[in-house]
This record gives sequence, C-alpha cells and structure tokens, in this order.
Amino acid sequence: QVQLVESGGGLVQAGGSLRLSCSYSGRTNSHYVMGWFRQAPGKEREFVAWISGSGGTTYYADSVKGRFTVSRDNAKNTVYLQMNSLKPEDTAVYYCALRITGGLYYNPNAYNYWGQGTQVTVSS
Repeated sequence: QVQLVESGGGLVQAGGSLRLSCSYSGRTNSHYVMGWFRQAPGKEREFVAWISGSGGTTYYADSVKGRFTVSRDNAKNTVYLQMNSLKPEDTAVYYCALRITGGLYYNPNAYNYWGQGTQVTVSS
C-alpha cells in the first residue's frame, strides 16, 4: 500500500508563491512517476504537472507552464510543486498522485494512489 501526504497549501495574494510538498511511503523500493492535479469547486479534476521517477522529465499543463516547477527528492521520498506568479484562477484543492501502471500522464484515471489534497487560495 502507498500513502501520500500533501502539505504547503494556504492563502496567498495574487503574484505570490507557494511550495507544495508530497511525501510518499510504502512501495518505495522503486520511484514511480508522480503527478499533481487540482480541482476547483464545481469543476473536474485537472492535470497540473508530471515528473518521471528519476526526476529527469517533466510535463506541465499550458495554464501553469513557466510559473510552476515540479521536482523530487528521491532520498526523502518527496515531490514538490513550486508555484510562482499565482493567479486567482489557480485557486483549488491540489492533489498529488502516484502511478504504478501505465496510462496517459494527464489522465487522473491512470493514477493508482492519491493524497488527501491541500487547499490553495489566491486572493486578487
């Protein structure tokens, strides 16, 4: 079994920054691909960022490209999402997810384990 725990969310003004962390435990003998997703009230969960097991490859949604950076520290079993130049439309619950099986990186159904989510609120 795998457990994911996000932290780092909060309230920030537009233009500000936050760094989310996602610590994972269980089945850590391999470093699996990880994704970040977000869900705003009344909207579907959407892809934000993806990072390979080694950390050498990343993908981003167009809406966050150039503002968000995903990274990982495999020694600490932790994945990060650095969010800069935040906008009110970034307000959402942010989730990290781990994928063991295959599938499209931007498809939430391809991920096997999820964290509980952390709220990010950006005020204008």
